Amino acid sequence: MLHGMRVLILGCGYVGFPLAVQLIDQGHEVIGLRRTSAGADVLAAAGVEVVMADLAHAEFTLPAGKFDWVVFAAAAGSGADEAACRALHVEGLRRVLDLLSRERPAKFVHLSSIGVYGQRGGVLVKETTATEPRTVFDRVQLESEGLVRAAANAGLPSVILRVAGVYGPDRMPRLDRFLRNEVRIEGQGTRHLNMVHRDDVVASILAALKNGRAGECYNVVDQEPVTETHFYSWLAEAVGMSMPPTVAAETDPGRLAEAVDEKVSNRRLTMELGCRLKYPNFRLGYTAELKRLGDAGLLDVPGDES
Repeated sequence: MLHGMRVLILGCGYVGFPLAVQLIDQGHEVIGLRRTSAGADVLAAAGVEVVMADLAHAEFTLPAGKFDWVVFAAAAGSGADEAACRALHVEGLRRVLDLLSRERPAKFVHLSSIGVYGQRGGVLVKETTATEPRTVFDRVQLESEGLVRAAANAGLPSVILRVAGVYGPDRMPRLDRFLRNEVRIEGQGTRHLNMVHRDDVVASILAALKNGRAGECYNVVDQEPVTETHFYSWLAEAVGMSMPPTVAAETDPGRLAEAVDEKVSNRRLTMELGCRLKYPNFRLGYTAELKRLGDAGLLDVPGDES
């Protein structure tokens, strides 16, 4: 086991914090950057050296000292517009890479998104599949990947992780919408969902830091892409509710232009990085989270009088 690495996590939040905890448990020193002070006391109590800074700010500079590993896990947030996304994921990342070029770490891991593929028709997607991002956010992510690849070509040992839709403790958007009766299944419900539990994102980052090949890209997703009909049928039975209603398939040209239907493969992640997923399919991950919510009395199922 590696010991004594000095690790910088840029964006020590939903994924970055549990990553920091595991790194500290393994004997590494962790510096975690946050944009706001929210949660800083929890990070500090866990042994993280907290640094308050805004990656999107033009005057941003890295904390002092040399880092062995650097992880770019910052996120602009679900409500961010194009300008905010670009400020962080393009301009902010560019500044970080420029600063790291002066004293290179042994490994730089960048979190991107499977949204860069943008494929349709339920095709199997590998890391070598063409990229056709369909939303502004995903186009920005692909641009950020280009910056990382350029830095890799210039000698920065970099790994790109393309992450699927993340769920886990305190982040269950599909479950929340289902419980609020907001889900509508379009057409036959054959569109595929690609998901990954937060714990497995953390495991993937650790594997990339230790075993990732410089210049490579890995999909971070579970082993079972699932159709909407299959997913919501399972979820409905698990919580004792009815299936969501179906509606006519989307015909609006604007929404169709952004529609994606793909089955993303994690073979390179599991075979090349040797990353063992704790939740290799949604059923295992959702069962664990439903139990956690139920045990905490937080699973509010409509019509449940118990």
